[in-house]
Amino acid sequence: MREDTKTRRQAEIETAAYELLRDRGYRSTSMLDIAKAAKASNETLYRWYGDKNGLFKTMVESNARATKAALDAAIRDDVDPLGTLTHAAPILLSMLLGDKAISLNRAAAADESRELGATIAAAGRDSVFPLIEKVIGRGLETAALAAPSAGVAAEWFLSLLIGDLQIRRVNRTLPEPSGEHIRARAADAMSAFKKLCGA
Repeated sequence: MREDTKTRRQAEIETAAYELLRDRGYRSTSMLDIAKAAKASNETLYRWYGDKNGLFKTMVESNARATKAALDAAIRDDVDPLGTLTHAAPILLSMLLGDKAISLNRAAAADESRELGATIAAAGRDSVFPLIEKVIGRGLETAALAAPSAGVAAEWFLSLLIGDLQIRRVNRTLPEPSGEHIRARAADAMSAFKKLCGA
């Protein structure tokens, strides 16, 4: 199979898996269900992904790559750390509260092996946090920001930005926020962060 054909088929399989995950939940979604929905053979799914956890781990890593790429682009020019964080905040919040991330977090909560949770942590927070910390660290070096450390300030930034919104999305007590709500929340978080860490 040509690589571009395989990539396209994998995208179709992952789309079908997201839809089933949303409609049925992790425990009630089988590899056979996904294969049927994607019009693929069950054997192909097992050959490519190993098992259901392997498929969902691949989906976590794919979603995390997209998030990190968007953040990398947002923070490439971090001459102005506050401007960089202002630009990155709504991108990060939108991705963390989007349907893909929420579906994967719900799956991780239902996965008794804890493999998905570990994958989400490694591909998500453990990958994104250093990017935020790096921007803030440069702000501390140039005295554009003031904080006990870059790590502490990064924790403050993420807490102000995300709060309990993601857990409320995961437990279905909060609908997916509109773009307007995302932008307003990011602006409020940045306003509070500037008060805490602005030099």
